[in-house]
Amino acid sequence: MSKQALTVLPRRPYKDGVELSIVAFGAIVVCGETQATADDYVAEAVDRGVNYFDVAPSYFDGEAELKLGIALKPWRKDAFLACKTEKRDAAGAKAELEHSLKRLHTDHFDLYQFHAVTTKEDIDRILGPKGAGETFLKAQKEGKVRYLGFSAHSVEAALALMDAFPCDSALFPLNFVTLIQGKFGQQILDKAKEKGVARLALKSMAYSPWGENETQTWSKTWYKPAPTPTLREKALRFTLGLDITAAVPPGHYELYREALDIAANFKPLSPAEEAELRAAAVGVEPLFRA
Repeated sequence: MSKQALTVLPRRPYKDGVELSIVAFGAIVVCGETQATADDYVAEAVDRGVNYFDVAPSYFDGEAELKLGIALKPWRKDAFLACKTEKRDAAGAKAELEHSLKRLHTDHFDLYQFHAVTTKEDIDRILGPKGAGETFLKAQKEGKVRYLGFSAHSVEAALALMDAFPCDSALFPLNFVTLIQGKFGQQILDKAKEKGVARLALKSMAYSPWGENETQTWSKTWYKPAPTPTLREKALRFTLGLDITAAVPPGHYELYREALDIAANFKPLSPAEEAELRAAAVGVEPLFRA
C-alpha cells in the first residue's frame, strides 16, 4: 500500500465547518499498553489523517485518559477531542469535567457528552434542577467545552434528549445486525437529521453478544465483533454508507487498524454486497433492540 493511501483518511462535516476523520481513535486502544506504545499509536493515527479522538474517564478506571493525555500533547491543537461523563448531577459532572481536563492536559474539550444515557431517570436527572445539563451549558459559556452531545443505548432516551437539550451530536450504536435484526438506530438517525444534530456511530463492527459459554477472544469488547475480516469490512462500510459523520471502532488495536484501512479506501457497499450483509444478519441476536 502506498504512503499516500496510508496517510489520507477521508473527513466529513461535523458542524460549523469542522470536519472529522470518518474513523475515530477510541482511546481504549491505549489501555494495557505502555506509554511509549500509546505515544506510537497516537502518532500513527495522526499520520494517517485521524483527527477525532474519543475518551471517557470510565475507560479502564482512567487509564485511557491518562495515556491519551500524554500521547496527544504534540497534536492537541489540530485534534478534535471528545470526552464524556456518566455523572447526572451538576456537581458531579463539574468535578469529573475538571478532572478529565487535567488528565488530558487540555483547557477545553471539543465535544463533551452525557455518557451512556439509557433511562427516563437519566434524562430527568440530567435536565432537572442541579442536573448535569446545567454544568454542560455553563462549561460551554466558559469555553471549557465547544460542542455538547451524548452517547445513548436507548432509542427512547436519545429521542427525548434531542427534543429537550441543545445537542450538537449524538453518538449511538449503528451496525448492520442491530439495525436489520433489532430495528434499532434508524429512529435516532432520522431524528438527529431532523434536528440538525451530527451523527456519530458506535459498534459499527459489532455482531452479537458473547454466548454464555463462549470464549471472549477480544477482551476489550463486551460484545462479539463480526467474526471475519471480510464481514467486519462490510459491516463498517455499511455504517459509513449511512448519513453519519464518523464511526468509533472497537478498542483493540488490531480491529482499529482494520477500520483505518477500510476507511482509507472507503466505498459504499454495492447492492449485491448489501444483500449479502443483510443475509448474514438473519438469525443473529443484536446487541440492542428498539
